Amino acid sequence: MSTTTPVLPATTAEVTARLLRGATDGVVPPGAVRDVRLTADWAGPVATPLADEDAVQAACGIMHVHGRAGGKPLPLGVDYAATTAGVLGALGVCAVLLARHRGHGLSEVRTSAAQGALLALSQYLAAATAPADSTEGPYGAEPAGRGGATLVSAEGTAFEIETLDPDAWREFWQRLGVPARLAGRGWGAFQRRFANAVCALPEELRTTARATPLRSLREAAAVCGVSLVPLTDDPVPGPAVEPVRLTPGPPYVPVVTPVRTSAVLPLAGVRVVESTRRVQGPLAGHVLRLLGAEVIGVEPPGGDPMRGLPPLAGGCSVRHSALNSGKRVVEADPRTAAGHAAVRELVADADVFLHNWAPGRAGRLGLDAEDLWRVRPGLVHAGASGFGDACPPGQTPIGTDYLAQARSGLAAALRPAGENPAPSLMTLTDVLGGLLCAHAVVAGLLLGALRGHGVRAESSLLSAAGLVPRPAVRRRARSPLETPVRTADGYLCLGGRIRADLPLLARITGPGTPDPRALATRFGHRTTGQWLERFGLAGAAATEVRTDLGTLPDDPGFRDAVDPAPPGGYATVRSPWTFS
Repeated sequence: MSTTTPVLPATTAEVTARLLRGATDGVVPPGAVRDVRLTADWAGPVATPLADEDAVQAACGIMHVHGRAGGKPLPLGVDYAATTAGVLGALGVCAVLLARHRGHGLSEVRTSAAQGALLALSQYLAAATAPADSTEGPYGAEPAGRGGATLVSAEGTAFEIETLDPDAWREFWQRLGVPARLAGRGWGAFQRRFANAVCALPEELRTTARATPLRSLREAAAVCGVSLVPLTDDPVPGPAVEPVRLTPGPPYVPVVTPVRTSAVLPLAGVRVVESTRRVQGPLAGHVLRLLGAEVIGVEPPGGDPMRGLPPLAGGCSVRHSALNSGKRVVEADPRTAAGHAAVRELVADADVFLHNWAPGRAGRLGLDAEDLWRVRPGLVHAGASGFGDACPPGQTPIGTDYLAQARSGLAAALRPAGENPAPSLMTLTDVLGGLLCAHAVVAGLLLGALRGHGVRAESSLLSAAGLVPRPAVRRRARSPLETPVRTADGYLCLGGRIRADLPLLARITGPGTPDPRALATRFGHRTTGQWLERFGLAGAAATEVRTDLGTLPDDPGFRDAVDPAPPGGYATVRSPWTFS
């Protein structure tokens, strides 16, 4: 793999190289990998100057979504956008290698950290640009307020709980002495935190948790079937988990059908059958579709319940559509004989079967890899789980984003020392997990095509979280200049070099003591635009912090990365790759 830009983010290069080693070592000749030209930088098609991770997070809106729970924009504190670009880079290279094997004349792929950030925000962008009269639906109005979901026990231990069952939620709090009506009032905010990155729980629930020992909290959770995960101060709490596991199946005789298409899409001609829900699995199918695959989504009779989550456009949740538009839908219940037969019939003509079911469910349904290889030899059977086999038997929590952040140590890495560790309510591992699952699929297709056997491709939210680099110990508390500074009309993110050059910063902001706290207070005297002009004249880097995702489609700097909302619709993020 060759790279052609001097500003390749270091994290992007490291993540790409790591994933490519796992996908191609011993499978693809090294010369073939080097023949694929990867260009990855910070900005890609975004015309706004972006020179580092903080600038990307600020301009694209990650700081805004991550900071919603606290009421102001906040950097993640890890190289998240650069990590997503690393997965996109490896996925793009593997897709080109597969396309070349099938006779497609591709040789180059381009992507960027900004495109990774925008893809991560696609559901939030859809909600922000949905029709103004669409905020009502069967799940209620859009919630307001602020607050996170992390709770603290009587001993001061921060912890996360998770359940997808409102009855289990209500029973858990009732066992702690909370009246049923009050417990039920917190359920809506708790569930909608996935969609809105805010969890405005009633204060009585937090007070009850703070009055209860951790042991009693664990006991109540175990009885009710609620997962409880204490948060660790260690950003790297355990051994590294391999990002992807590819297991060869029985051999078969592959038939290479040359690609006959003028479209520059590497997965043209590949058919994917997916049975997924929420974010991780649907995003994987969405990404494969962007690469040119035909994706058939299997939904329960009556459709995916997530279709009703407001805001709506065209009678369907825009958040659901952001990850599922363009997929052909077949309704079937694989628990029934007819539904099971329907899924097997679809798989008989597919190249990939993709699911994010709970561990063991595929086997219980008779739709595990061994079952489906009998129907379709050479199939890539891709399972995207929460924790894989990293947890002891019987101790695997519910496989959702925030528990993966907690268990992996990512929640500790996001917050500086002196603050309780807490996951971001932006669905970080769901997005990375979906991208990693899509990479596992394409790596499995490549392995199967070159070696002549089916492939079981496994990935997880936990393994995706492990891709994000973080220090061995939590970083120090932030300087006032390391978070967005408040201007007269918004926020400004200062570049790393200017933050370190306090004398220059003092000259830009005016006379006074070059002390970080004093300097930060000066920004309130001018507008963001005025400060950007002053920084530009001084040759110093600063980025306006986006505080409204709805402004992205109208920003001239993003016109080649984001498509505006059509009448009655919502804005969409363009494919994060360009192939040639």
